[in-house]
Amino acid sequence: MRRTLLGTAVVAFALLALAPAAMSGESVAPTLAVKSSSFGRVLFDGRGYVLYAFTRDKNGRSACYGACAKAWPVYYAKGTLRAGTGIKRSLIGTTKRRDGRRQITYAGRPLYYYVGDTRPGQILCQNVVEFGGTWLIVRPGGKLVR
Repeated sequence: MRRTLLGTAVVAFALLALAPAAMSGESVAPTLAVKSSSFGRVLFDGRGYVLYAFTRDKNGRSACYGACAKAWPVYYAKGTLRAGTGIKRSLIGTTKRRDGRRQITYAGRPLYYYVGDTRPGQILCQNVVEFGGTWLIVRPGGKLVR
């Protein structure tokens, strides 16, 4: 019985941890939005999950693959991206990943989720150094929050 409960708890935690990754595979067109946070107004997806940029990414290309992409799921482009109020359409773009899929960029920066942000509005890894770079949230004008 104890093993079953422990196994169930582990599976439940894993599913919660994968919530942002599942969102990046959503079947509806992705949405970029600006919302208020404890860091001021920053970028979120249409479901209220914050989006991060990685300082190791250069020239609009992602440097986050393998274990990095598991901890920091990619914000993929599927269909036409919707730009919410406060989003500058001229700053929206995409970059091609090694697997050929398109990752959404903003101001030339590839965008990611953090797997630990399991609820809309959570910002658990702002200004965190991991995988050889710093993870930062993004302002509507494209600047990183430091």
